[in-house]
Amino acid sequence: MSTPTLEETPQNDTHAAAEARTASPRHYLMCRPDHFTVAYRINPWMDPAVPTDTSLAVRQWQTLYDTYVGLGHTVELIDQIEGLPDMVYTANGGFVIDGIAYGASFTHEQRQPEGPAFMRWFEQRGYRVVDPQNVNEGEGDFLLVGSRILAGTGFRSATRSHEEVAELFGREVVSLTLVNPNFYHLDTAISVLDPLTDDVTANIAYLPSAFDDASRAKLEQLYPDAILVSEEDGSVLGLNSISDGLNVVIARRATGFEKQLRERGYNPIGVDLSELLLGGGGVKCCTLELRA
Repeated sequence: MSTPTLEETPQNDTHAAAEARTASPRHYLMCRPDHFTVAYRINPWMDPAVPTDTSLAVRQWQTLYDTYVGLGHTVELIDQIEGLPDMVYTANGGFVIDGIAYGASFTHEQRQPEGPAFMRWFEQRGYRVVDPQNVNEGEGDFLLVGSRILAGTGFRSATRSHEEVAELFGREVVSLTLVNPNFYHLDTAISVLDPLTDDVTANIAYLPSAFDDASRAKLEQLYPDAILVSEEDGSVLGLNSISDGLNVVIARRATGFEKQLRERGYNPIGVDLSELLLGGGGVKCCTLELRA
């Protein structure tokens, strides 16, 4: 999908792209879903009674991987451990800034072995690994926006983990409370569109109904020009997306969000991860950013 020119952007849209956006190469960690299945239920998306097709999940995942490589990004892989089908959702495996890997400590027992597995991977590759003292699910609930960290709570990550992250990284952390169980991680309800831009000019997109009143007020104050995504696009995890500053990889079915992105000068790229959605994950869930 090509980036719209300014002439193609609606003239009456006050948020139309006023300058050319630039893509920056990113560094990601992914996990091929060789053992993907839905064997338990720990979120509303999961139903063990619904059959899953592992080969289809692998093919859809491969399309996402190939998309990243085609955009010039570096992708590393962690091997999936048999019996840990949710390892494909690597975003939950930690939170990495400046070569420091803050480990994950999962809420549900089915995923708890993933935390040490990811921390071993980080350690073997020279990251400074910090063993968490509080329950948290990594980049699923921690989003870096400029120098600020948006931190989710309500379903998975404990609020005390926000304090731990603030002290570890020496950054402002803004706590946001999720209230809809369908959006149990912050990265299902917020998309970071400008990963390298400062806080003042950074763009995000979010689903207002996913948050409590106090959290919505914070988002409105901090990001008055944010894209507000529809319930329809949120319901297919359209916000569970990855941006390099220009190209935004999103769920193919999030057509309204695609249009909103084009109007802001981004280049949306739709992919189909419908099989992995059966486990409650989308594009961002399958992608952990490694910030060296």
